[in-house]
Amino acid sequence: MPRTFTAPLQHRNPTASCYHLSCACPAYCSRSFRVTARLPVIVGFGGYNAAGRSSFHHGFRRTVLESLDSAARQQTLAGLAVMMKLVKVVEGAYQDDEGQVLTPAEIEARFAEQILASTLVRRIEKSYLDVDAAHWQKTIDISATAGQPLSFITLRKHLPEPLPSDWTVDELNASEVLVTLHDNCEFKVDSYRALPVKSAGQLPSGFEPSELYNARFHPRGLAMTIVGVTDALRATGIDWQTIMQHVAPDEVAVFAGSIMSQLDENGFGGLMQSRLKGGRVTAKQLALGLNTMPADFINAYVLGSVGTTGSVTGACATFLYNLQKGIELISSGKARVAIVGNSEAPINQECIEGYGAMGALATEDGLRQIEGNESVDFRRASRPFGENCGFTLAEASQFVVLMDDALALELGADIHGAVPDVFINADGFKKSISAPGPGNYLTVAKAVASAVQLLGVEAVRSRSFVHAHGSSTPANRVTESEILDRVAGAFGIEQWPVTAVKAFVGHSLATASGDQVISALGSFKYGIIPGIKTIDAVAEDVHQQHLSFATTDRARAPEQLDVCFINSKGFGGNNASALLLAPHVAERMLRKRHGEAAFAAYLQRREATRSTAQAYDAQALLGDLGIIYNFGHDLIDDREIEINAEQIRVPGFAQPLRFKKDERYGDMLD
Repeated sequence: MPRTFTAPLQHRNPTASCYHLSCACPAYCSRSFRVTARLPVIVGFGGYNAAGRSSFHHGFRRTVLESLDSAARQQTLAGLAVMMKLVKVVEGAYQDDEGQVLTPAEIEARFAEQILASTLVRRIEKSYLDVDAAHWQKTIDISATAGQPLSFITLRKHLPEPLPSDWTVDELNASEVLVTLHDNCEFKVDSYRALPVKSAGQLPSGFEPSELYNARFHPRGLAMTIVGVTDALRATGIDWQTIMQHVAPDEVAVFAGSIMSQLDENGFGGLMQSRLKGGRVTAKQLALGLNTMPADFINAYVLGSVGTTGSVTGACATFLYNLQKGIELISSGKARVAIVGNSEAPINQECIEGYGAMGALATEDGLRQIEGNESVDFRRASRPFGENCGFTLAEASQFVVLMDDALALELGADIHGAVPDVFINADGFKKSISAPGPGNYLTVAKAVASAVQLLGVEAVRSRSFVHAHGSSTPANRVTESEILDRVAGAFGIEQWPVTAVKAFVGHSLATASGDQVISALGSFKYGIIPGIKTIDAVAEDVHQQHLSFATTDRARAPEQLDVCFINSKGFGGNNASALLLAPHVAERMLRKRHGEAAFAAYLQRREATRSTAQAYDAQALLGDLGIIYNFGHDLIDDREIEINAEQIRVPGFAQPLRFKKDERYGDMLD
């Protein structure tokens, strides 16, 4: 239910601050807390994953392409063609390499097959990682033949320190030495081998985030952060400085991170491997490898924020953990704006081998056995709730911009949905840290109960759907379906629609539930619940007495979808379930709280916001993404900060930071 931060109040006449929509307000208020919390609403979203750009639902549209009308389909394909460098834009027109002008219909005719094959889950591209010839070091044990020691010549500077006890060294000249081995010796030599895992959810082929701004050897995950959060901010249709003029410096929060840190050569990967490869550590590798660095980059190079910052790590539920933090700060009034998201770039040999050693990933042999074929369709590697053999790693960067409802109305922000709450529970005692446990029963049940109290049981029974974790492992298809089925039965829900976006984009770890949220917003917009198209049928051991799975898209009128439940089951017992409300539900709530006159004035202001946002979408479709990267700009001089007993004024911020009165513990003092 909507949260409140006040003690129970004596019943009063219902006011505009009450959100309850399903029963008579006096009856509800007489048995509950009075609702005073601010409602966190989504006013912008964006990022990138294997489906493309997330803002304006382009990534979602890629996953339901066959269900779109021709205009929407061609627009999304044309945008992807530009991202993938298949066509270029000259003076606002699409052109091929020969300079021929192309229409969106012609782009579809010429490039659709290539675009479809180079997006979503697919075989890992050789230019990214050669899975048929992955580099490793093979150990060779060499023994000297009896009576015939083994000798070789090398440079003096290449000798190990200290020398092995069974080596003798004779100088040949100023730089070279003769080494003689009198016993056995172990060498490591370069070798190559095929990886058993060959599929992943890569960004669209040809799209390189680090090419879009002066990346300065940034790890891939941080480059994805910059371009992803830019997309979300641009999509709001409101300039960031305009937003900052309406809030205090400490009323902004950023929660963003990753769970695997930055593991390529510019981050922890290079840090750990440099000496083993005969190189040296750079000054950036450790700092840029930290898993909280996405939030730090957003504050320092995108927003210039001095507000709350951080990242809560919760394995595959990390996005929802961070979303909960943003919701809590906005609901309590501690923040008025929150940027929430994650960026993860785990498609590297180390992650593939690590998760593969756990038996968690879909392997080539495993897929071959499922399909009963020698040839493997890597496009169908991720198979939620079907016959499957493991999940598929993916890279993604997803962000949402949250505001409190009053600020959103004041600024004329476009509201894409509302997020009243996220529920998080652990599994308790368990034998295996990776095994599922009871915590997800708690999170799902609490999310559904919250929706029932807020919207009424009929809305949940007939106008809700589930974005399942759907990791594509045999254990998940059984345990998660049982949880959803039992909760549905408890609340009288029949034929509960269940979908799983990992079928299309794979498992992006920290960002995974962000992929789910973004996809759910697309369902609210278009009234389409994506089918799980990578499976032929639901597996026999999946619980579905009260659930409804589909392998094709399901069309509904947008007003028939009121609420989506986002579910995440993270490694180690990190369970989270979120309650996501459709925009028409959020608008109904805001009309009730703020009144018809205020809402009508908001709708007028919203027109300008939508116009600005659509202008960004138009330029982004032509390849101009307007990346925000402010390196070394508008630095704050600490000496110019003004401090008194009432407030702090920070240079560059329109409003001062006023010290708020804190009466939470006043009754404990004399």
